Amino acid sequence: MYFLRSLYLSTAILLLLLLFSCDFARESDFNSVDITPIFTDSLSIHALSPMDENRVWFAANKGKMGLIDGDIPKLAMIKYEDKLLHFRSLAVTDEAVFVLSIASPAVLYKIGFDGSEATNIENVYTETGERVFYNSMKFWNNQDGIAMGDPIDNCMTIIITRDGGNSWHKIACDNLPAAERGEVAFAASNSNIAIMGNNVWIATGGSKARVLHSPDKGSTWEIYDTPIASGEVMTGIHSIAFWDEKNGIIAGGSSKNREQKDANFAITNDGGKTWELVAAGTGPEYCSSIKYVPNGNGEKLVAMGPTGISYTSDRGKNWKKISDEGFFVLEFANDTVAFASGKNRIARLIFRK
Repeated sequence: MYFLRSLYLSTAILLLLLLFSCDFARESDFNSVDITPIFTDSLSIHALSPMDENRVWFAANKGKMGLIDGDIPKLAMIKYEDKLLHFRSLAVTDEAVFVLSIASPAVLYKIGFDGSEATNIENVYTETGERVFYNSMKFWNNQDGIAMGDPIDNCMTIIITRDGGNSWHKIACDNLPAAERGEVAFAASNSNIAIMGNNVWIATGGSKARVLHSPDKGSTWEIYDTPIASGEVMTGIHSIAFWDEKNGIIAGGSSKNREQKDANFAITNDGGKTWELVAAGTGPEYCSSIKYVPNGNGEKLVAMGPTGISYTSDRGKNWKKISDEGFFVLEFANDTVAFASGKNRIARLIFRK
């Protein structure tokens, strides 16, 4: 009898703990989002980098980039030989801001920043050619950075800096996996590069939706297939994110046929070697940007695209739509405040439980 009473008591306690855990998880989930425009202009804004919950860097077309400080825009218009450049790659270190234009001439600028104002601007890399098209840029730390673009010759274009962005060199195709015919990348949200520790992952699309991986800051590379929708010009992976060195997610689909949901999200738990589809047919439509929620234990994510904003608390298996407003880009400043950008605007997002 004592054994049975102990068993019943233990079972009851376990059930109570499970119920409490479920209630806590529901109470901590996002259920809505407040969206406040903080900058409007006739621009297409595909790259953001928050400094904190009140300040965010942006890069856009028509040669414009700048810092939105509260509700005060500090803007710059950058020309190269009297030509307005279109920026979709942006990265920020402790000492500088970097912007990289998409097509030929692709020009990478290093902009000094003293914490409140830009101090100088320097052209640190230029590339010309019919097939030049850059998509994304990230830094591991204040010294080591990477930018990538569409294939030239038979490999994805990858450039690296080891000196804080003062100089950049291109990785030779002999040291990179070969690109498939029709394989490209997308400058949708400056997020087809993910960095964690010394690792870097790069996502592709078009004829193939694959992930390149380097465990050593771009010195050596492997490439892995994924089940994300591919085979057409505008299909593939448009955004990649990692929670740690093992767990990550890729998102995309077809930016042309946005209603398709069959193969838009996949997760990995082995550092990108293998990928498993999630929410096939049930998740959000085409996604241009996906991010882990800070302090969300690798379970909570927000996905964003032209048709709205969606949230998951179980690594992408189940989603709920929390807004119909469409954006290109999502970047978190903390675990409840983020910035989003799209056509003609930047907004501050506050996620509510």
